[in-house]
Amino acid sequence: MEETAYAKVNLALHVRAREPDGYHRIETLFAFCEHGDRLSVAEGEGLSLGLAGPFAAALAGEEDNLVLRAARALRERSGTTRGAALALEKNLPVASGIGGGSADAAAALRLLNRWWDIAADEAELIDIAASLGADVPACVSSTTLRGEGRGDLLSESPLEIAGTPILLANPGLPVSTAAVFREWDGVDRGPLGGSLAQSRNDLEPPALTLAPAIDAVLARLTAAAGVSLVRMSGSGATCFGLFETEAARDAARKVIAAEHPDWWLLASRLR
Repeated sequence: MEETAYAKVNLALHVRAREPDGYHRIETLFAFCEHGDRLSVAEGEGLSLGLAGPFAAALAGEEDNLVLRAARALRERSGTTRGAALALEKNLPVASGIGGGSADAAAALRLLNRWWDIAADEAELIDIAASLGADVPACVSSTTLRGEGRGDLLSESPLEIAGTPILLANPGLPVSTAAVFREWDGVDRGPLGGSLAQSRNDLEPPALTLAPAIDAVLARLTAAAGVSLVRMSGSGATCFGLFETEAARDAARKVIAAEHPDWWLLASRLR
């Protein structure tokens, strides 16, 4: 049995305040790509996790992977005593602003809910997800959503963007989410509106300070023919371009791959 951990994209991210506990109050628009990591499960004693894929090495030293934390949380909540041998195909770069770990944890909840015949509804899974990280609840749904608070207070978004061609690009360097938030200048630039064109990602300037290579990615995507919106996702370093057609997206991917063979690229569509 398998489940996709869909790549998360922050179409917009407005940072409104730094809270006394050190966390930040944000307003964001979540969207999800059709592609991502792949998680599979088979019978096993206890809980185990095998790693494969192009970015597996980045997780090899983790003793408490989010996938296993999600599995333990679901098992404890449900009361099941069954085990699971999980295998993660890590296709998404780590610490890249597209919710890789959060998406993996959410995929584990969805997958094991079926594997263990728990029959928890989405609201129950989201409740468990809230204990695992701010982005995990949105990743459980993996649909276009508005997030507030730490990003975990979710509501429906009126945007109709399913099927939109998207190209993700990362210059090949991890960026610390905590470090980017620390660099935020503390200025509230206003609430998230209803238009993507009038929105922004307030974490772009601090991320550029820490990883100037992001600027080249944004510039290259902006120069692509047929692109309608270019922005950084989350805390970076992954950036994205929304395209008018799949042909324009694929042409851009081909050219950028030739110019920057060291960049990670993913051509997909929004769910």
